[in-house]
Amino acid sequence: MPATKYIFVTGGVTSSLGKGIIAASLAKLLQARGYRTTIQKLDPYINVDPGTLNPYEHGECYVTDDGAETDLDLGHYERFLNVRTSQANNVTTGRIYQSVIEKERRGEFLGKTVQVVPHITNEIKERIQLLGNSGEYDMVITEIGGTVGDIESLPYIEAVRQLLWELGDNNGLVIHLTLVPYLSAAAELKTKPTQHSVKTLMESGIKADILVCRTEHEISEEIKQKLALFCNVKKEAVIQSIDAKTIYDVPVLMQQEGLDTVALEKLKLPLQPEPDLTAWLGFLERLNNPKSEVNIGLIGKYVELQDSYKSIQESLIHAGAANEVKVNVVSIHSEHISVNNLETKMKGLDGILVAPGFGERGIEGKIKAVQYARENKIPFLGICLGMQMAVIEFARNVLGYEDANSTEMNPKTKHPVIDLMEAQKTIVNMGGTMRLGAWDCELTEGTLAYEVYGNAPTISERHRHRYEFNNEYKAALEGAGLITSGINAETGLVEIIEVGGHPWFIGVQYHPEYKSTVGSPHPLFVGFVGAVLQFKKERSNASMA
Repeated sequence: MPATKYIFVTGGVTSSLGKGIIAASLAKLLQARGYRTTIQKLDPYINVDPGTLNPYEHGECYVTDDGAETDLDLGHYERFLNVRTSQANNVTTGRIYQSVIEKERRGEFLGKTVQVVPHITNEIKERIQLLGNSGEYDMVITEIGGTVGDIESLPYIEAVRQLLWELGDNNGLVIHLTLVPYLSAAAELKTKPTQHSVKTLMESGIKADILVCRTEHEISEEIKQKLALFCNVKKEAVIQSIDAKTIYDVPVLMQQEGLDTVALEKLKLPLQPEPDLTAWLGFLERLNNPKSEVNIGLIGKYVELQDSYKSIQESLIHAGAANEVKVNVVSIHSEHISVNNLETKMKGLDGILVAPGFGERGIEGKIKAVQYARENKIPFLGICLGMQMAVIEFARNVLGYEDANSTEMNPKTKHPVIDLMEAQKTIVNMGGTMRLGAWDCELTEGTLAYEVYGNAPTISERHRHRYEFNNEYKAALEGAGLITSGINAETGLVEIIEVGGHPWFIGVQYHPEYKSTVGSPHPLFVGFVGAVLQFKKERSNASMA
């Protein structure tokens, strides 16, 4: 019998039903019972990874400690479980085919004709079991991207069918997430789409063990009985997933529906102990009962798509709960900021966060937002490109280098305060020039960053960027009042900048949002939201005086 049990989560009827949240919620409940649990995502697109995908295409690209550029669902996995993911937690069709083709070129298939079955499916099965075979986990939950019936998902579904057969009884199960739509004209929920979706899954040789039904209205016992009968599952295995106030309510709702209990019974595993959700419920209590609220401007150029800055949005929620404050995120498109409307755009903001990104579109708007935050003493957090814009703004408006820029935006700038490292300039592949994954950073004692991180001398943070602070300008910038409070000892590169005389102004070259979880809200976000709350109180007191 395998030491690790496998749970597969498939989707039906439509995409974007929340397979990742259901997978993460079940994993949280199993973890809370003491089972060592991890989650992986199988993505059916042919890109090797999401690293070169436009955020409008696929939302944010999430980066792991080991430098893997992955699907944003891995962010949910980490935020729920507080367990680090890796390259092994995200598999794409592009990576599968790349690996198989490389093996064929090396002659590993001994002259055989390479086919989808068995070569592609065997590669998928290997990747699925990679985490399970490590001996680190009791449970591996595998989320399969896309919708059952999609052509690109077929090799994954076939691999799952084979693996379930190979694992034997009680060692694997399939959860099928589906939609039960409400027809307002008839004033009733309709089960037929779910029945068809389950039928499609069965045509591929897989029987759903548990149905999780997304719905806007309560599913009656009668409808549960109907779904159980026509989808060939037990009634208690028909789980309602009604729209929740926040994604963090879903684990509690799934526990109430008995999702973890049904899964453990099907895997013949002990139901004791009951899930210990004390810390999670404490977080929800603070989240749902804030003592005050603040408005933080999120200045970015992909703000039309909420998923583009998913980890930042969630990090602000974690930090808000830690400060017992509701954070209202005001999304502002940097391309629409100008000198003429700057005051109007920034009006009512208690804090300003300039978001990451690539390319020159909208950067002048970001620079104006940075200047507004610096000059008006508004709490400011700049992340990656946001930090670079803060350096450019300071060089232009404090040092007087009017032409200061990044060579990413203007290769001919006279003052390239942000530039490529020499070692990167000869690399052609886009991914090859990126600094990715976890890098250490040494903090300067007595700085704001040092205080925010609890007086830690060294921290480790995840990176995803191509251009760097140009050390040739370090002395001049520091002489004018810019503080370089975090340095990577290995490269000598500046990781954190602050502005002297400002109550709370930090720019970081890395992405702190990737490491914020429900269990461990990131100290930078907690400190930022705390400063924003203090700023609002002081401004309110000043206006009343």
